[in-house]
Amino acid sequence: MTEPIEPPDNADKPHYQGHRKRLRTRFLNDLGASMQDYELLELLLCQTIPRKDVKPLAKDLIARFGGIGGVLSADPDTLMAQSGLNENSVTGLKAVQQAALRLIRRDLDRADLLSSWQAVIDYCRAQMGRESVEQTRLLFLDGRNRLIADEVQHRGTVNHTPLYPREVVKRALELNASALIMVHNHPSGDPTPSRADIDMTVAVRDALARIDIQLHDHIVISRSGHTSLRAEGHI
Repeated sequence: MTEPIEPPDNADKPHYQGHRKRLRTRFLNDLGASMQDYELLELLLCQTIPRKDVKPLAKDLIARFGGIGGVLSADPDTLMAQSGLNENSVTGLKAVQQAALRLIRRDLDRADLLSSWQAVIDYCRAQMGRESVEQTRLLFLDGRNRLIADEVQHRGTVNHTPLYPREVVKRALELNASALIMVHNHPSGDPTPSRADIDMTVAVRDALARIDIQLHDHIVISRSGHTSLRAEGHI
């Protein structure tokens, strides 16, 4: 009588378990340098979605948000609304984003921001470039142009955010700031300043000048680039 053939030990294991191990091995070989965006995202999702093939989900998210950067910077509520994601996975993705932002900001701490301008632009684009609504961020500087505080003053709509010069002046005095850099984003993707942007910049500049605080620049950030109002001759 023929002995029954025993199935291999891993016969009842889901196919994605071996795939996950291969992903981890590939990542550790070069820390992900050779991996595509969806593979890195898949690896992240594996940490918080343990019993599911997440490759299709990773590819869908990349297509939906236009890349891994778009996924990581998406609003948490928007991510929670995506089929296949849950609170654990959204928390994991946003934690990675926050770690990346802190790594970028490290180059700004204690540096002369006017001598580290590309680092300022990189940080602001990472923070705001993919926001779905406008926000105004103020970088408060000391007398050596080092960062004292980085604060979001207002969040607005898809194409407008209010900013009141008296509030900027009040906060600058509270922080004993010597100078400011204004930053706001254009969710439309076009960083061209509007007439309202220019008028607001002039009003803030003049209000700060009365108390001997300098407005170094107002930067408009978008997904596609940025515009300096000082470089454009508006300050």
